[in-house]
Amino acid sequence: MLDIAEELHRWVEQGREFAVATVVAVGGSAPRQPGAALAVDSDGTAIGSVSGGCVEGAVYELCQQALEDGETVVERFGYSDEDAFAVGLTCGGIIDILVTPVRGGVFPAALAAAVSGEAAALARIVSGPSDLMGRALLVRPDGSYEGGLGGHPELDRTAAGEARAMLDAGRTGTVGIGEDGSRCGQPLTLLVESSVPAPRMIVFGAIDFASALVRVGKFLGYHVTVCDARPVFATPARFPEADEIVVDWPHRYLESTEVDGRTVLCVLTHDAKFDVPLLEAALRLPVAYVGAMGSRRTHEDRNKRLREVGVTEIELARLRSPIGLDLGARTPEETALSIAAEIVANRRGGRGTSLTGAHTPIHHDGPRAPDGRIGSVA
Repeated sequence: MLDIAEELHRWVEQGREFAVATVVAVGGSAPRQPGAALAVDSDGTAIGSVSGGCVEGAVYELCQQALEDGETVVERFGYSDEDAFAVGLTCGGIIDILVTPVRGGVFPAALAAAVSGEAAALARIVSGPSDLMGRALLVRPDGSYEGGLGGHPELDRTAAGEARAMLDAGRTGTVGIGEDGSRCGQPLTLLVESSVPAPRMIVFGAIDFASALVRVGKFLGYHVTVCDARPVFATPARFPEADEIVVDWPHRYLESTEVDGRTVLCVLTHDAKFDVPLLEAALRLPVAYVGAMGSRRTHEDRNKRLREVGVTEIELARLRSPIGLDLGARTPEETALSIAAEIVANRRGGRGTSLTGAHTPIHHDGPRAPDGRIGSVA
């Protein structure tokens, strides 16, 4: 539900009653991942999505029912050969959805944390004794928590520890707690939704292509910084949608700022005096993506210069250059789309090939780790 936190936070401030349906688990070719949510208020207004349209009508009705009876339920929706176009996922997937009325508890605090960009994890029971379904904890990065899962202190501590581990990794998903940890007679399953600050996109080079990339980066949910050593070009007037504009030598700024395993670095300067010291530093950082603009001739010359300053072949293998996927892009907007497509493919484990006629999965098992491996990191 934290994926629609901003709208839900407004509903809380307005005193509106509402119910939330949240994807708990998926199987097959399901269109949305755990944590995706649809909410319905007492006036019938709906926001969000749990299936891309396949089962929205049925889930909408479940939310209305939850508002009436105050009950929390988990429902499964999947493909049915007998009635493929009735309630179900005709794409062949299966989704489990938790439907719960939101009436106080830790939910307002969880929504406020997500809206403010504060790191926090919301852990809810989605499988276990019926009287515990939907019980929730809000867990902070320091391990402190509020709320409760049903009067079992050891259960709360165990759940908080599991949620904190997922929060540290920035992951959303389910985790099981065994009988010894639950102290309530049977195993439990928790849905842990991690709310972490937006990942960073740092664009080096205040050129027209950068302006288009800033807009696309914001659309994808990145906190976008533009950095250029030339104050005449790095201005708010030229990049009104950027979250931050920095006038500094690119390599010096990169050495002084914080990055992590979700950060993407886009080098659009294609000038050796900027590129070489910047990429020398960038390729040694544990970031998700490093791409550099330039022709193939520029790429070969840049690689030669990087080798001369001590960049290894393993480090060079991380560089995406020329930057972007082959879309035949020409305009700044098309080029920005090409770069963004490569970033998404790298993050999600895609290959950037046409789905038409292909036999590859539409939804991959997981994103790529910073070193390029397919894994479960977020």
